Amino acid sequence: MVLQIPRPQSINQSKSDNSQKSSDFTQRHIGPNADDIQKMLDVLGLDNLNDLIDQTVPPSIRLAEPLDLPAALSEYAALGKLKDIASRNQVFRSFIGMGYYDCITPTVIQRNILENPGWYTAYTPYQPEIAQGRLEALLNFQTMIIDLTGLEIANASLLDEGTAAAEAMSMSYGVTKTKADAFFVSQDCHPQTIDVLQTRARPLGIKIIVGDHQSFDFSEPIFGAILQYPATDGNIYDYRAFVEKAHAEGALVTVAADPLSLTLLTPPGEFGADIAVGSTQRFGIPMGYGGPHAAYFATKEKYKRQVPGRVVGVSKDAQGNPAYRLSLQTREQHIRREKATSNICTAQVLLAVMAGMYAVYHGSNGLQAIAQQIHQQTGILAESLKQLGYNITNEYFFDTLRVDLANRSLEDILTACELQNINLRIFDHNHVGISLDETTTTEDIKDILNIFAASSPTPSTSVTPPAALPPHLSRESAYLTHPVFNSYHSETELLRYLHKLESKDLSLTTSMIPLGSCTMKLNATSEMIPVTWPEFGKIHPFAPQSQTKGYQILFEQLENWLAEITGFVGISLQPNAGSQGEYSGLLVIHQYHESRGEGHRNVCLIPTSAHGTNPASAVMCGMKVVAVACDDEGNIDLDDLKAKAEKHSSELAALMVTYPSTHGVFEEAIQEICAVVHEHGGQVYMDGANMNAQVGLCRPGDIGADVCHLNLHKTFCIPHGGGGPGMGPIGVASHLMPFLPAHPVVNMGEELSMGAVSAAPWGSASILVISWMYIAMMGGDGLTDATKVAILNANYIAKRLEDYYPVLYKGKNDLVAHECILDLRSLKKTAGVEIDDVAKRLMDFGFHAPTVSWPVAGTIMVEPTESESLPELDRFCEALITIRQEVAEIESGKVSAEDNLLKNAPHTAASLLTEEWNHSYSREQAAYPAPWVKDNKFWPAVGRIDAAFGDRNFVCSCVPMEAYS
Repeated sequence: MVLQIPRPQSINQSKSDNSQKSSDFTQRHIGPNADDIQKMLDVLGLDNLNDLIDQTVPPSIRLAEPLDLPAALSEYAALGKLKDIASRNQVFRSFIGMGYYDCITPTVIQRNILENPGWYTAYTPYQPEIAQGRLEALLNFQTMIIDLTGLEIANASLLDEGTAAAEAMSMSYGVTKTKADAFFVSQDCHPQTIDVLQTRARPLGIKIIVGDHQSFDFSEPIFGAILQYPATDGNIYDYRAFVEKAHAEGALVTVAADPLSLTLLTPPGEFGADIAVGSTQRFGIPMGYGGPHAAYFATKEKYKRQVPGRVVGVSKDAQGNPAYRLSLQTREQHIRREKATSNICTAQVLLAVMAGMYAVYHGSNGLQAIAQQIHQQTGILAESLKQLGYNITNEYFFDTLRVDLANRSLEDILTACELQNINLRIFDHNHVGISLDETTTTEDIKDILNIFAASSPTPSTSVTPPAALPPHLSRESAYLTHPVFNSYHSETELLRYLHKLESKDLSLTTSMIPLGSCTMKLNATSEMIPVTWPEFGKIHPFAPQSQTKGYQILFEQLENWLAEITGFVGISLQPNAGSQGEYSGLLVIHQYHESRGEGHRNVCLIPTSAHGTNPASAVMCGMKVVAVACDDEGNIDLDDLKAKAEKHSSELAALMVTYPSTHGVFEEAIQEICAVVHEHGGQVYMDGANMNAQVGLCRPGDIGADVCHLNLHKTFCIPHGGGGPGMGPIGVASHLMPFLPAHPVVNMGEELSMGAVSAAPWGSASILVISWMYIAMMGGDGLTDATKVAILNANYIAKRLEDYYPVLYKGKNDLVAHECILDLRSLKKTAGVEIDDVAKRLMDFGFHAPTVSWPVAGTIMVEPTESESLPELDRFCEALITIRQEVAEIESGKVSAEDNLLKNAPHTAASLLTEEWNHSYSREQAAYPAPWVKDNKFWPAVGRIDAAFGDRNFVCSCVPMEAYS
């Protein structure tokens, strides 16, 4: 007998139906249960979720049919299906190199950082008092990079080596005084880096000169150059003469350097480089078929205000203690907008933390020992291959050899490789490359030699190789001397250090993080587990596609699902951050106009409410930004849009629009807005930041958008990782498909493609399993239900708080979308309370502040997501209500305007445990402002941080231990 279990109904039909959900996993992902959903609907005066959606989302854009996605799977079934897909991948030993190496992730780091939600569910450290652990870990990373590169400052990481090189080119272009528009790229750079540079240069009118640095005569003026160290084929060159000539011409020199090699080689800063970039992937981060990995960017201190991305710096708190924060935040793209030279507003934080901790784990001696072992093994391999009659074309090398095949055919070598489950790099029919790594064993070397030996006896691997590093480039300077790199080499000590840092950070393991436009929702354990499966993690991004059939299935299914969800025909998974997605989407549009002989179309219309990265991305694509006004309700001013579109009709390239709007409202006129732009020959780019309010209800492709980027780290559950990684794939209409990203190493893209926008062909491929799991476990009904509850939760918060804080923007029926903006501007007038005072006081309640002063100064934007339960929503509302009552006491004169709970927030344990207490409020009021706080108190690690002091006294590396005494 087989039990017939009926499929649960959707949660949105009627009051009685609210007790049912789409799948077992949906019930775990969506926070409110059926009874709580009904309670919230009652507060809103609505019968069911359909009523809410009918009154919130314009009927003209609503989907007529449910999403056509596979039925939802249980967590167990989804993991089983994905394991079957993973088994289609073949994990060969890859000695391909090209910036990617197998490595050993110390298990204490894997378990306690990579697999730990206390690290991966935290948000960008914009509220530094509750992010001291992450900030310290990032400062360790920056110190490691400064020490290894020999330069003065480093940022908190970038996306990958290719895009870091592009950022270096852009920075060089912006700061050099020369009028040259050409950038020299050594032909010895990795091919993916060269291609990304060419992609970035094209719309800016920068000429890329690819050539041999040894013969380049500087007859054509250049503003900058980039060199690979060691070169992509393994050769190690002395670049000092080239650097001197470039500087004489007024150009800046960037060196793309392997950081592990810098433990043995003279660092770039010591031979004159202005910028150093590269990847820290081999510092304990799995290859993951391309990512995510933390790139690095280091330069001279005089360029500190031009450095792309984020820089962690040291300041002090209200008690005078050292404290960390993001420094020089005036550089953030949300502020600089169209004046920005970069659209990067993120970092690869989780991966940078891992790489920095790899250095903490090993210390300078450990890193040097790893590098020396790899180099020695490479030397043994080189000598043994010579004994077999092969010519090694490298005079000097670190870990990579270029082998002349002489009389052996490439086909013979590749056949032998396949029998040994080994991948080598193919340069051409006569040359292959071999790159060794931390995991290489003597047995691996013997297997490689067997491939080349054919019928000859295999040489001994016990030979002593001659020195293969240039003697004049041997490193003599010390590095990683700070105590942090010399104190935690036992697992006990490192475990405690990691736990100490984790305890200083507020993450989703503590409480909700209600940031508007950032969608901090559940990152389910079942979604995360496959990330560390070796079938996904141990694959080189340039492994033959015959070995990656599982990944290809994963990509195809995810692309199809995202196409169905968005209403687009084509999807590219290559952009590895939201900023990259924005850039790629606009570049697709740029290429489309070029192909039609309308390359003069360069005006990009952008509403004044847009994300700051929008205008920055437009400028990077060579577009001219024209602002479009918003009306008093926060909607795009249709009359102003029409006037601007008419005025710039002949040169109109695109409109960038966020939907629902950045103000948290479903604009009724969105289809007309798209039609106006199309009427004047432009294309519509939709920023997908707010897709969490669209999935299952409406689709960008149906609304009228031509291209849209998706933040998988928002809507589709890839965790924020403390500020990264992210993924920003784009969807496009059929007419834009020919222009999607390509790649120089892997066969993808069409003839009209824009080129590569990321170093790896599918971006950060290994974390795509997270979004695959999410969609597979939710199904179409579950995804739709999640969207509806996200809208419900936001409206419930807006309703509960509207008597205390005005809701700035609402839709036609007095409702918001999935987020709401609360207006706190009056508090400054009535009580002298700043928006930051409220943000810091929320920390005493155990909450991260909502998005502060954006998109409107003096407001907070709240997005609860669908994953937060009703009790948690109520705790958050009660915290804000209590704070409003505390403000009222200031307004009435009962409490001092200078010395009060808000101005002194956050309250640390140390600030309360003092003998003297001279405040008008009690210690208990400060520490335990609500009953639930006593049960689960999160203590801010430091008091309020002095931001101005940190910028005046800029320090971006580990401070001496005396500073803490």
